[in-house]
Amino acid sequence: MRINMTSVLVDDQEKALRFYTDVLGFVKKHDVPVGEHRWLTVVSPQDPDGTELLLEPGVHPAVPPFKEALVADGIPFTSFAVDDIKSEYERLCGLGVRFTQEPADMGQVTTAVLDDTCGNLIQIAQHAG
Repeated sequence: MRINMTSVLVDDQEKALRFYTDVLGFVKKHDVPVGEHRWLTVVSPQDPDGTELLLEPGVHPAVPPFKEALVADGIPFTSFAVDDIKSEYERLCGLGVRFTQEPADMGQVTTAVLDDTCGNLIQIAQHAG
């Protein structure tokens, strides 16, 4: 068994697509109309056949209070691996990304947390070694 797909609940799919592709650097894999929304996935350009991230519309009534509680408590919704967190942090800051946590060394991992502009906090992480 392996992880095939995961999702992030977004407030606006088009805005999310722009952020996750133009800013974070993912590439669009699927964009299929499904009623008033889309089956919209992105992947890492380094692994185009790897795990897909579904930019899922956060339309269920439970989503807004769930996301608001996570953000209020500073809890990231998901985490992405990076090879060099310092350079990625600087690159993203240069693009205007707002971080709620600058890179912090936590032993075997260094993490930073950013606002994805779509209602989520997202962690980036570099593992030691």
